[in-house]
Amino acid sequence: MTTDERGARGFSTRAVHTGERPPHPDFFPSTTPIYATTSFSYEDSGTLDPIFAQEREGYVYSRYGNPTTAALEAVIADLESGEAAVMCASGMAAIYASLLLDLKSGDRLVAAPDVYGATYAILHDLLPRLGIETTFVDFRDLNAVHEVVTTTRPKKLICETISNPLIKVADVAALATIAHAADALLIVDNTFPTPVLCRPLELGADLVIHSTTKYFAGHGDSTGGAIVTTRERADQLRLQQRLLGDIISPFESYLTLRGIKTLPLRYERQCENAGRIAGWLAEHPRVAHVNYPAFVNLGAAAEQFLSDQRGAMLSFDIRDAGEADVNRFMDALSLIVPATTLGDVFSLVLYPANTSHRALPPEAREAIGIGPGLVRLSAGIEDADDIIADLDRALAAI
Repeated sequence: MTTDERGARGFSTRAVHTGERPPHPDFFPSTTPIYATTSFSYEDSGTLDPIFAQEREGYVYSRYGNPTTAALEAVIADLESGEAAVMCASGMAAIYASLLLDLKSGDRLVAAPDVYGATYAILHDLLPRLGIETTFVDFRDLNAVHEVVTTTRPKKLICETISNPLIKVADVAALATIAHAADALLIVDNTFPTPVLCRPLELGADLVIHSTTKYFAGHGDSTGGAIVTTRERADQLRLQQRLLGDIISPFESYLTLRGIKTLPLRYERQCENAGRIAGWLAEHPRVAHVNYPAFVNLGAAAEQFLSDQRGAMLSFDIRDAGEADVNRFMDALSLIVPATTLGDVFSLVLYPANTSHRALPPEAREAIGIGPGLVRLSAGIEDADDIIADLDRALAAI
């Protein structure tokens, strides 16, 4: 704005417009900035038409796309060996969007019964209202899965690479073979192992889901979800997303981008800690059972892990414990944080019966192995000896 223009405009006008929309710079920021804007303008109005028509790249409205989010989508797609990624407002938004894509009344799904509680609620309670039924089957029993898929001819199968909260490992390659033989798609929630430890698309999965709230962001300060798949499916998901509005904000994208830069370092330490904690708990007299992949013969599924580590999540049953006992245990913790999340730098515990799987009736929880004494633990990056000492004091308090 020239001096003459500045003098010709009122104070309020200058307060609104001065400094906005400067000329394009010839430099690049060293990290992706937060594009905290709802819309984008161009030098001429004719540019908007081909962008709206998806004939050229560009941004017009942050519900349609945002540069900060696009940078995040690029890195997540790359880490998961996918063609494209679509960011959503939360992990559950990503799960619902991936399930809803191309589904219609009368279609069927097949799922593991011990998926995350909110995922189970979508499959068991919400989708039947739309005329979409789900058959639940233990995904570790590949013969049973094959029989159910052959009989019901589902549109999609959904599972978790490592299940929440029972830490069961799915054989992704085998499940992909079963799904594709029936012309079905395999959706895999890969939140627990992250692409550091397992990359389901390389094993034949069709869509990979992440709650980026967890290990990708990693610091308990942002919420988001990702779907990684082919470019064609990603384009379909974006069209669906424009209508549903389940977008992540630029600020959340920025925080997640920042978190990803330390993902390999954090996750390696968390896995090391989880292995030590699981081994210690397995020897404790107040612990009846520990769920951790290293304690189970995984068969062919072991080959899908990219290192000898087996994740940073575990769960354990406190011997002869009920809700009151678990509450005393959690209240006695001074280092480990009782919280309804996972994947943070802090070690975290959760009582599935009252939180993540509260929506399931008690008999349904018991049937899949979520008893009244089950505790889920997410290992943080603290010193393992300090985590163990805190667990020891809390178990003694019961």
